[in-house]
Amino acid sequence: MGISLDGLSSGLDTTSLIASLMQSESIPQNLLKAQVTSTTAEITALQSLNAKIAALGVLAKAASKPGALDLYSASSSNTNVKATAGAGATGGELQVVVSALAQNQIGVSAAMSAWPTPATITIVGHGGPVEISAASGSLDDVVTAVNASSAGVTATKVAAGKDSGGNPVYRLQFSSKTTGADAAFSVYQGTAANVAAGTATNVLTAPGAAITKTAQDASVKLWAGTSAEQTVTSASNTFTDLLPGVSVTVSATSTDPTTITIGRDSSAVASKASALVDALNLVFSVISNQSASSTVTNADGTTSLKAGVFAGDSTVRDIDDKVMSAATMPIDGHSPSEYGISVTKDGTITFDTDKFQAALAADPDAVNAALQTISTRVAAVTDIASDKYTGQITQRITGDQSSVTSLNDQVAAWDIRLASRKSTLERTYSAMEVLLSNMKAQSAALTSQLSSLSSSSSGS
Repeated sequence: MGISLDGLSSGLDTTSLIASLMQSESIPQNLLKAQVTSTTAEITALQSLNAKIAALGVLAKAASKPGALDLYSASSSNTNVKATAGAGATGGELQVVVSALAQNQIGVSAAMSAWPTPATITIVGHGGPVEISAASGSLDDVVTAVNASSAGVTATKVAAGKDSGGNPVYRLQFSSKTTGADAAFSVYQGTAANVAAGTATNVLTAPGAAITKTAQDASVKLWAGTSAEQTVTSASNTFTDLLPGVSVTVSATSTDPTTITIGRDSSAVASKASALVDALNLVFSVISNQSASSTVTNADGTTSLKAGVFAGDSTVRDIDDKVMSAATMPIDGHSPSEYGISVTKDGTITFDTDKFQAALAADPDAVNAALQTISTRVAAVTDIASDKYTGQITQRITGDQSSVTSLNDQVAAWDIRLASRKSTLERTYSAMEVLLSNMKAQSAALTSQLSSLSSSSSGS
């Protein structure tokens, strides 16, 4: 372990002296470190802004697509008929009478204790015959084999009492996995070849068996009671082709007609406009907060103002101006404020839902066109700013990251340089102390010799 002997000969505090000299020598490196810190802070702020602009772009691009604002809602006069409007829906109404609900098929076998040997089952349905081989004649094995097959049918073993000998017997219940007329099926004891030859036994029509629920489509009547009456069927209880863009789900039959009404959904359109304004304000907020000065406490206890990361940043200021212009410039001579989108004194945008919906009710096509124009303009600006390859902010981030890498390399080089300089200083001062120590020793020896000579001369 090294021992530090400060100023044994010189009386100097060499450790403090070297530390002071090294502090001076480290000034260039400290400037580099400060630059790394400030550039890293800039990168973090730019990344945050880039993310907010990208999110704004997603909303703007979605709203700018053709038909994106043609939003409709559906209502029904009967709770047993639910209607939902989606893309492609248009205004109007339709009356339907629900004649039947879709259902799957369920059938049960006669009571049995085991499946006849060989344990082969063939299920014939809409997709053709599916031949199934069970591991054994055990009803549990038959159930397992049916449920693992591609026949689209499930099997369940149900207790059915005891036979004449007191042994437990069971029925196998078979159910189609889907509803609709095409879900009908037959279950046979035997192979597919036996079925084709007519020698297989139909398990569901044998004595003691029964089909307890018949597979059927749901059906509704349109214009019931008129010469134009028409029946529409569906394999499920949901109809997707009654009206463009409208899904209708039925849950009970009826004799009276149910009225389905499709109308423009002004609330949904307003919600999209509001979301776009919120995203715009989030971008403005990030820029404003990162541009503002803040009070900081210095090392000596005094305070001073520190400029924000974006203060004086021409790139950020240019993007801020472009986004604001895209959102607030007139459309065909009309200010967005006519539709409830207005600029405030503090550089943000407000959205007046009531004013927007009133304008939408008065002229939906004009308002939708205006909102799409704003969205298209904003989307174009977000691409300029945050495109992952060519965006202004993206390129700034990439450039700053390269600068930080280079600066860190320079800091590391200074570490080596400063370590070498400190080692040199330590050797220099150590050598000086040794030299001074030698000189003191020589001085003491000379003094002793002179003293001896002086004593000898006096004695003679």
